[in-house]
Amino acid sequence: MNRTFIIAASLLSLTATAALADRIDSREAAQEARIQAARRSGELTVREKAGLEREQAQIRDMERRAKADGVVTRREAAAIERAQDAASRHIYQESHDREKSWWRR
Repeated sequence: MNRTFIIAASLLSLTATAALADRIDSREAAQEARIQAARRSGELTVREKAGLEREQAQIRDMERRAKADGVVTRREAAAIERAQDAASRHIYQESHDREKSWWRR
C-alpha cells in the first residue's frame, strides 16, 4: 500500500513537471514571436530587439539549468515563469514606447 502510494506520487509529479516544462516552452515561443512581429512592424529598434533577445537567452539558460537534472521542480518553474512575466512586460513596454525603427519614423 505504502509502496504503491509512493510510486503513484512520483509518477504524478513527473507528469506535472512535464506539463510545466511544456508551458514554459510554449510561452518562450510566443514571446519570441512577439519580439519578431514588433521588429517587423517597426515598433522595436535594433537595440531594443537585441536587449529583449538577451533577456530571452537568459530565460533559456535558466530553463536549461533547471532541466539539467531531468526534473523541473515547482520552485524552478515558478522562477522561470516570474522571469517570463518580467520579459513579457518588457516586450510590451519596448514595443509601446515612442522609439521606432528608422524606417518607421
